[in-house]
Amino acid sequence: MKRILGIDPGFATIGFGLISADRGSVQMLRYGAITTPAGAPFSQRLGQIFEDMNQLLKLTKPDAVSIEELFFNTNITTGIQVAHGRGIILLACQQYGVPIFEYTPSQVKQAVVGYGKAEKRQVMDMTRRILHLTEIPKPDDAADGLALALCHARSSTSLLSGV
Repeated sequence: MKRILGIDPGFATIGFGLISADRGSVQMLRYGAITTPAGAPFSQRLGQIFEDMNQLLKLTKPDAVSIEELFFNTNITTGIQVAHGRGIILLACQQYGVPIFEYTPSQVKQAVVGYGKAEKRQVMDMTRRILHLTEIPKPDDAADGLALALCHARSSTSLLSGV
């Protein structure tokens, strides 16, 4: 069984989901979110992300980390802040020594729903169904973290991965 930690990067809220995966079998182990205080200086928030990520990695002991690639929509300022947070997350994972796998939003949608342009609600509901959960995990960022973990589980166990 591989332990896969999916991470939905950010700077205010970082969603995470830990699953165990072995071939076609997946099981949810833990999910949640790292949050930073809104009024704190940005550099302090980044430091908090780094400390919390280190703690999360030690606690969960993942065999792999699956993280979402950046996707800029309309707010470039928020996108830059998320990029800083994502960089801190990548640094923590790299220093921990865990392999990092990056996926685009459409790759996650394709792996979880079977359609690369699926809506967020569809991804969240399929994540719930695949993991046999009674409800969609909250906050949404945590559900996204689980979807990222599922994406890697499905990608890394495909017949093509050994080729």
